[in-house]
Amino acid sequence: MTRRLSLAPWTYGFIVALAMWAATTAYSGFGSAGATLSGALAFGAFSVLVGTGQMFVVASGPGNIDLSVPSVLTLAAYLSMTVMQGSDGMLLPGLAAALAVGTVAGAANFLAIVALRLPPIIATLAWSFVFQSLAYNLGGQATLKPPAGLSRFTAMSLGGVQLMPVAVMVLTLVAMVALKRTVWGRQLLATGQSEPAARLAGIGVGRVRLAAYMLCGTTAALAGFLLAGFSGGAALNMGDAYLMESIAVVVLGGTSVAGGQANAVGIWGAALFFNLMATMLNTFGIQAGVRFLLTGALIILIVALVPRPRVR
Repeated sequence: MTRRLSLAPWTYGFIVALAMWAATTAYSGFGSAGATLSGALAFGAFSVLVGTGQMFVVASGPGNIDLSVPSVLTLAAYLSMTVMQGSDGMLLPGLAAALAVGTVAGAANFLAIVALRLPPIIATLAWSFVFQSLAYNLGGQATLKPPAGLSRFTAMSLGGVQLMPVAVMVLTLVAMVALKRTVWGRQLLATGQSEPAARLAGIGVGRVRLAAYMLCGTTAALAGFLLAGFSGGAALNMGDAYLMESIAVVVLGGTSVAGGQANAVGIWGAALFFNLMATMLNTFGIQAGVRFLLTGALIILIVALVPRPRVR
């Protein structure tokens, strides 16, 4: 009797990312291997941050999604840069301001869903316009520069290893533990699997989902704070790329859109897939229109080929 070898769905992102890394390296020369991987990890760290928060929301049940992630990211970046005014001595107050924006934004999203009985996609989209307007009022079209210390941190490396992606990997481990080993994590997954059953089990569904939305806002705000340091400042369009990417990395990373199942590690595979794919297509000199077409086709192909976990 033979047993067919099967891989966990979340591993496919890593496999495809590895293939793209190899193809890019072979095309541009093996000397570029380290720089290509380092760049993918650095940019992927931001995708992982926003994706981890989105994962909590999506896992909380069918229909739950946060479309305000890009505007929360932008508003947190603008407010924190305004608080710090380019001073290294104000780094901690700036970080606190960014995290406060994310926490309040997440709570506002959930309260709109509950109090006004709005679908999450409508409530979070509506709030996103409010957050984006606030960001515009803070900085307008100007780019607010970060303190030198924040820029140094986001580019810091030790022995050729960048520290910021490592820090985000630690956060991924924390998310794994929270999902699997904490009461709240188990309640979140139970709520996502069946809200009526969770209520009958005595789980405070509203409290659990409120925490998920607040965590989503907080991770988006942290990504904005760090991205402003990494990219040279806060800009109005800095969060645009993360609207669909924050959702795509969650789905490709092994989290079920129906809720009740989440995978924090898989988000890294999906994030590396997106970033290495962009690098590979740029290296091959493929035009933007064709790149978008190939990107969509590859995502559809991977989602179609990856086996779905069995429902127990």
